[in-house]
Amino acid sequence: MAKKTRIEKDSMGEMVVPAHVLYGATTQRAVLNFPVSGRPVSPPVIAAFVLLKKACAEANAGLRLLDVERLEFIRGACDEVLAGLGDAATTTSWMEHFPVDVYQTGSGTSTNMNVNEVLSNLACRRAGKPIGSRDPVHPNDHVNMGQSSNDTFPTAMQVAGAVRIRTRLVPALERIARTLGRKAKRWDRIVKIGRTHLMDATPIRLGQEFSGYEAQMRLAVGRAARAMEVLAGNLPIGGTAVGTGINTHPRFGGDVAKRLSKATGIRFAEADNHFEAQATRDCVVAASGELRTIAVSLSKIANDLRWLGSGPRCGLFELSLPATQPGSSIMPGKVNPVICESIMQIACRVIGNDAVVTLGGLGGIGSLLELNVAMPVMADALLESIDLLANGCTMFVERCLEDLEVNRAVAEGMVEKSLMMCTSLAPAIGYDAAAAVAKAAFRSGRTVREEVLAQGLLPADRLERLLDARGMTEPGAAGPGGG
Repeated sequence: MAKKTRIEKDSMGEMVVPAHVLYGATTQRAVLNFPVSGRPVSPPVIAAFVLLKKACAEANAGLRLLDVERLEFIRGACDEVLAGLGDAATTTSWMEHFPVDVYQTGSGTSTNMNVNEVLSNLACRRAGKPIGSRDPVHPNDHVNMGQSSNDTFPTAMQVAGAVRIRTRLVPALERIARTLGRKAKRWDRIVKIGRTHLMDATPIRLGQEFSGYEAQMRLAVGRAARAMEVLAGNLPIGGTAVGTGINTHPRFGGDVAKRLSKATGIRFAEADNHFEAQATRDCVVAASGELRTIAVSLSKIANDLRWLGSGPRCGLFELSLPATQPGSSIMPGKVNPVICESIMQIACRVIGNDAVVTLGGLGGIGSLLELNVAMPVMADALLESIDLLANGCTMFVERCLEDLEVNRAVAEGMVEKSLMMCTSLAPAIGYDAAAAVAKAAFRSGRTVREEVLAQGLLPADRLERLLDARGMTEPGAAGPGGG
């Protein structure tokens, strides 16, 4: 049975469009032109676009460029789409109306027109007119009034990124930092051996080790905030085609930014220089760089935990990672650090996405003369990184960190065996003599303490002070003269 269709038209002529969809001829051309990945521009970008269109309509009405009746039709259409995209149960069905592939025109014109057409058709339907009539709300003349794809798409991608960072990534990072901080306090009395180059080093408290992880995530919160701020503070809206602001009101961009700020709680601002804001995507490159650093931090923590939890009998096994699933289809009873591995793979993807964003921002590839022409793929990479990091942090906390435990006997039992205990002897007997003790202890199988006593190098009471493992973890431990 043939699917029902309707005829829509744009400036290039008529197009056959599926009868049930809300988009029009220009979107249908893009669907036919770009059958690339099968992955459309993401819902957060579409939602940001619709929020932007609502702010633009309100700004135009405030400037008396758009009549109140059309404003209400557009505003109602925007609210309908935003409600649909904001509901997990209906997002998929609404995305059917936004089918344009990520790998499309580099300015995002196809997506801008997709949004314009959907909102126009919804507005016309609200006015009691058939979709496709373009009356009383035209996709170009009214929904796109005072705008260009060249300033709306970059604005939408920045709004989407800033909102997603504030609502999803920052809370997830704050949660992981709090969880690590609780572990650091709980385990601060446990003295274990430190390691550098994967070799034994001087003692460290487990709480100190975890305080480092907590600090990484506290810094990550700041990095995410900076990423949000750099996206929010440089909106291209108001620049229209090439940054000159042709066909728009001089106050339009600033008014739109204020309305976006009120709607989101994020301080958005119109770009100081529209030629920079549209010709480059440097702010997106900068934001992606912050995300890359966060990914590197997470991967470091995850990798440390899987090393410290290695074993259980033939590894370090200072930590017990929660058992979440069988680890092998052939080795019974094996349990692997799968959550840590997932985090490390997320980091790989985020770092790869950062390379995509960086390449997209390069002159001659994406940024060229008055416009960047790699925006859709840059937006896709940026938003994926934000979501991967947010989801990964939540998973890491819930499936690993909250139930992470220390094997105290193992952790503390290794300290006395370490040859690097001799480090605190160096101020008392000299570096060369201390090195000789370490080598002799290794050959004899004795501990450093036992070797020093066997050689009669220091009195027992002084040696006790020098080899106080807890004392070695405090500032100024040992020191000149062997204090």
